[in-house]
Amino acid sequence: MMTLLILLFPLLGSLLVYGIGNQLASRVALAASLIQLGITAFVYTQFKAQGADAFYIFQEWISNPKVSFHVGIDGLTLVMLALTNFLTPLIILSAFNRAIHTPKTYFALILLMQFALNGVFMAYDGLLYYIFWELALIPIYFIALGWGGANKVRITIKFFIYTMGGSLLMLFGFISLYFLSSTSSFNIQDLYNANICECNQGWLFWMFFIAFAIKIPIIPFHTWQADTYSVAPTQGTMLLSGIMLKMGTYSLIRWLLPILPAGIAAWGPLAITLSVAGIVYASIIAIMHNDLKKLFAYSSLAHVGLIAAGIFALNNEGMQGSVVQMFAHGVNIIGLFFCADIIINRTQTTSISSLGGIRNVAPRFNTFFVIIVLASVALPLTNGFIGEFLLLFGVYKYNTWLAVFAVLTIILSATYMLRMLQNTMYGNTNELTQSFTDLNWSESIVLGVIAVTIIVMGIYPKPLFDLAQPTIEIILNKALAK
Repeated sequence: MMTLLILLFPLLGSLLVYGIGNQLASRVALAASLIQLGITAFVYTQFKAQGADAFYIFQEWISNPKVSFHVGIDGLTLVMLALTNFLTPLIILSAFNRAIHTPKTYFALILLMQFALNGVFMAYDGLLYYIFWELALIPIYFIALGWGGANKVRITIKFFIYTMGGSLLMLFGFISLYFLSSTSSFNIQDLYNANICECNQGWLFWMFFIAFAIKIPIIPFHTWQADTYSVAPTQGTMLLSGIMLKMGTYSLIRWLLPILPAGIAAWGPLAITLSVAGIVYASIIAIMHNDLKKLFAYSSLAHVGLIAAGIFALNNEGMQGSVVQMFAHGVNIIGLFFCADIIINRTQTTSISSLGGIRNVAPRFNTFFVIIVLASVALPLTNGFIGEFLLLFGVYKYNTWLAVFAVLTIILSATYMLRMLQNTMYGNTNELTQSFTDLNWSESIVLGVIAVTIIVMGIYPKPLFDLAQPTIEIILNKALAK
């Protein structure tokens, strides 16, 4: 019952918000997302008491081909559900006191995307997983197209074509797995236990890897990212960077590694090399950027490159680090983009060099912004530190030279993020910043919750480790089987 409730409640909330009308849409959407967060917290307490077996639902759906409605919650899934359902209320609240046309449609689409994202993380049948994967693309497409900025049509269509192309490759991969496996099933346990010829695992690896690499993104499949993050409305950018890209990293762990171990053995070294190359590339581009939103976009690209590298390192430290950092990155990046939204909303510019002295007129905003920036550069006792430490540890165990390049994500991140902080917050005010007002109530709540999460998680990340470890052990054993 709780499994279906946590899956379906955002869908019910989306329908309610759309039907309630524009005047109450934002409040009803926030209430629905907070109820969903409460459901997630209750599921966590029951999961700790009863274990994963109590949260699986299996029902035959289509007999030929063999497709099932198979959803469930294990430790890894619960981490991703916690991330999704924790961030969604913050994303909705960040839109308060902003001028949004047809808010009932806007907030209904956000809740619809929350439903699809939960479905991706809960699906244990390949075709059902693919359906949720595709469904998650629809709301963000219309959010970016309907409420985006300049050149939104061209950029959004490019994003749609990229992701749809990757999705079709993944669908072809699942169909191929169905016919090539000994079980002729889309069920995840059947695929884990399938005897797939090593001669086929190489090209199957690329079917799935490209689909996931586009979503993350990993170079050279990243060219949609910066423009889409910049043109999408703030809440759309938060959904994309904070949660949606985690579909890709989560799927590497859940689907790619345990199903195609021979493919990983053959092509994993290239995949981890591309991931590390993305760290260096994105960091260099970020250093050269003067646009606030694009700097944060390339910063995100560098950090998720390190997450992917930790996954392909195929050791416990890298995998644990990837799970913790997925959560931490989600929190930090929506904080950064919301801070960018506040700055742009008050100054009408994204140019870093045009700003300065905001600390003098908005000290509360400065305090929260500093905390989020320090977390993004992995300062010890913030949530960004423990994940990046484990990721670098895992990559070092895999290959020392790759770790040398991977550590640039911290060194270069400190360079461009602290320089950005200096240029925007400190010095003297100017014509754009002298009338900068401090945070209103909704902005204070969003940034306050993010700041507290950064500190608490940085001091005590153990609950995430404990949740994810059993699943990680199972997946690592499968991935290292050949």
